Amino acid sequence: MSLRVAVAAPFIQHGSRRLEENEFVVALSLDRDWFSPDQAKRLIDIATEEGVLDRTDDGLAVTFEPSEVTIPEEFAPDEDLLRKRSAFERVLDSLVAEGMEKHEAVGAINTLQGELGLTIEAAAVVYARREGIDVDDLAPIAREAVIDTEGDS
Repeated sequence: MSLRVAVAAPFIQHGSRRLEENEFVVALSLDRDWFSPDQAKRLIDIATEEGVLDRTDDGLAVTFEPSEVTIPEEFAPDEDLLRKRSAFERVLDSLVAEGMEKHEAVGAINTLQGELGLTIEAAAVVYARREGIDVDDLAPIAREAVIDTEGDS
């Protein structure tokens, strides 16, 4: 969730769904003082990889509706946003963003993992789909984790 909040902030500030990369970096580093310019650029890479941002010929385009994101007054993004997240973490964030309690989602995913004998990534994708949450972009990653696990046997 905090990835979407951090990414949405510059777009909300500018009232736009498209920004030049330098506008995005300035908004996060100078205007909000959340990240250094290098960290803001790293955030662009991660957000692009996770499908939250698209790089276009004229800059960056957000892939969700930024006006639907609420930025809490005391919000400050965690530096953990700057590391690559596993498919499990990304699915968990999607579940929490849809209003599910984190501990409940983790418990349900762990139960499903045990029942079906899946990797945690695959169980998370199956659970999210059962809950009606679109995580189709993560299904190939979860599938790859299953194949890698089978290869280890």
